[in-house]
Amino acid sequence: MRESVQVQTRVAPSPLLWARDVASLAKPRLSALVVCTAAGGMWLAPGALTAARAVVLLVGTALVVGAANALNNFLERDLDARMRRTRNRPLPAGRLEPGVALALGLALPAFAIPALALATNPLTGLLALIALVSYAGVYTPLKQKTTAALFVGAVPGAIPPLMGWTAVTGRIDWGGLALFGILFFWQLPHFLAISIYLKEDYARAGLRVFALVHGDRAARAWASVASLLLVPVTLSLVPLGLAGPAYGAAAAALGLGLAGWALAGLRLPEGSVRQARSFFLGTLTHLTLLFVALFLWAR
Repeated sequence: MRESVQVQTRVAPSPLLWARDVASLAKPRLSALVVCTAAGGMWLAPGALTAARAVVLLVGTALVVGAANALNNFLERDLDARMRRTRNRPLPAGRLEPGVALALGLALPAFAIPALALATNPLTGLLALIALVSYAGVYTPLKQKTTAALFVGAVPGAIPPLMGWTAVTGRIDWGGLALFGILFFWQLPHFLAISIYLKEDYARAGLRVFALVHGDRAARAWASVASLLLVPVTLSLVPLGLAGPAYGAAAAALGLGLAGWALAGLRLPEGSVRQARSFFLGTLTHLTLLFVALFLWAR
């Protein structure tokens, strides 16, 4: 009697689904937010770019950010497979080969960084390179070793508005550094909140996030300190001549509200995650409204 053999064949995804998965490697929503901060830096800087150069700045920034995210997907594919929130990403789910992410992460900046340097200036291209290397080459592997990765990771996230500034001015000065500082200090409470409400998921991957290593209370305390420091940094745009008194009033109200929200979390016991989740969403609202105020009342 002949044995029947069942052969399982892997059904190839449709071109549309494959393209969607490739695009998701760049984390489009996160990339769009970062490009908005670069546009803000360009808009606030004294001077102006031609329309063509402005487009190169924004597209080049998007490509570099997308490349950094693709490399992050490649480097963390095994860790992503262990976490509930990331295990369905294209690489851990097996819908894409890792080489696709690696090729994307290397090819995009090979084009984008020289384009940024030529269309704007070498300083802006250098900042793009620093952001890419510090995110993919330093921050990503550091997350498995130390909670200091929190502060390292805030650097590449704060560089895009500085790139927008230097694209116009060709130099790093106090205005550009103030924009860098806003994004740097904003990211700290934002990611500390994530480390609290997703710490069990991070534990599965072996990532040494702040709340997992030091506890919820320490993470909330650091989030409170960073939120308080964020207030004077956002207000510094007024004496620097980049924004008017109406922006200052809005920034003070938003900053003190966020800091108060963070301080209120100190009263909560270990394991309380609901407030951390709402505070995380609150940081997104804070940044959005801050940029709206800046758009309305910049000088």
